[in-house]
Amino acid sequence: MESFNASYRFVIFLILLYSVLPAQAQQHPKQLPDGTEGEVLTTPLIDSATGKPPKRNWNEFNLGFTTLKVGGGYLYEFVGFNQDDMAKAQMDSAGVEAKNEFKVRDSRIMLSGAFKTRRTITWKLGLMYDGVTEAWWVRETGVLVALPEIAGHVFVGRTKEGFSLNKVMNGYAGWTFERQMALDVIPIFGDGIKFMGYLPKPRIFWNAGVYADWFSEGQTFSTYNWQTAFRVGWRPIYDPAHHHVFHIGASYRYGQPLNGQMRLKSRPEANPAPNFIDTGTFPSDHSNHYGTEVYYTKGPLTVGSEILWHSFTSPSTDNPTFFGGDVAVTYVLTGESRVYSSESSIYAFVPVEKPVFRGGWGAVEAVLRFSYLDLDDGTIEGGKLWRITPMVNWYLSKYVRFEIGYGYSVLDRYQLKGVTQLFQSRIHFQIL
Repeated sequence: MESFNASYRFVIFLILLYSVLPAQAQQHPKQLPDGTEGEVLTTPLIDSATGKPPKRNWNEFNLGFTTLKVGGGYLYEFVGFNQDDMAKAQMDSAGVEAKNEFKVRDSRIMLSGAFKTRRTITWKLGLMYDGVTEAWWVRETGVLVALPEIAGHVFVGRTKEGFSLNKVMNGYAGWTFERQMALDVIPIFGDGIKFMGYLPKPRIFWNAGVYADWFSEGQTFSTYNWQTAFRVGWRPIYDPAHHHVFHIGASYRYGQPLNGQMRLKSRPEANPAPNFIDTGTFPSDHSNHYGTEVYYTKGPLTVGSEILWHSFTSPSTDNPTFFGGDVAVTYVLTGESRVYSSESSIYAFVPVEKPVFRGGWGAVEAVLRFSYLDLDDGTIEGGKLWRITPMVNWYLSKYVRFEIGYGYSVLDRYQLKGVTQLFQSRIHFQIL
């Protein structure tokens, strides 16, 4: 571990040294690559008509050595439960209770900007209040250096591991209340170095990173000594003018659990809910995670699926492999199309062409998703859970979104099959 830390620091030094070397003047990208939390304020260009910088938004500032953009978000939600007798018995066996609840999901503060250098160097600072732990966490924070000489970018700091499109994309931009449960079993953030590459003409993208959990220990279900993650993909169809995208990708992750202990658990895609499935703690030397992703967008329609496998070296529990995935269909009833970022290889927010506050209807999106996670394998009986979610997202403006949905879930655990119905709503505010 000590040699790993030394190598890690040496690589950081080389990247920072290279970042200050001269380069041709580059245009700062407004949307940063893979794993970012929205946009940054870029160095303003001179308006050719006036000879002055263009007018900035109220949350954008031009400082002496960098630009600055201030952003934030707030999520407040309700979840109600209706459980049959089997489901109630399962909750009793697990020692938890599914209670109707209003709760703050999270609130966050985001600062970002671009240094006024010839080489594109942008930075981000993110803080989030987590409603479950009632604590503040450090979110994506670090420096992104553009390296056009090798067709890519390098991020140094705390960032999202490059695993899974749905895991990497901004949670506020998701089409459902929560990411699918099969993604819950791995951490979302890591502290390390990530390279993001691209070949524009063949439409190929990839990322590779090495991380440790120096700052994220205790902030996820499972903490690792260190981990590495890779993601690669291809866009055989990419026609942004006609909102036509076909995206194919695959991910791999290797991790060494902290203290040789692992525990996987997941809520039924409702943040105020208790954990329905749980492996308990079991010994593991290392883990391998595999993921596939396929997404297709044509106008207001988006269809996507991600399938995941989580395999653990654990001889005492017969080396279990856990499986899960989802299939989702979204359709924007008001005609808008979900934005797909070619640099990030992820989906962004639904644009709102006619905000409610300007006399329009906003944007309305209908969603249907099926998701599944099996935590039974080897000698481990963590349970199996599937859920069907129909829901509607109403984007009143680019700053305000209201969500309402229903969930029908079936839990197979403790030799019982219990049905839980979930009634959820959420309002969220964002400044990007």
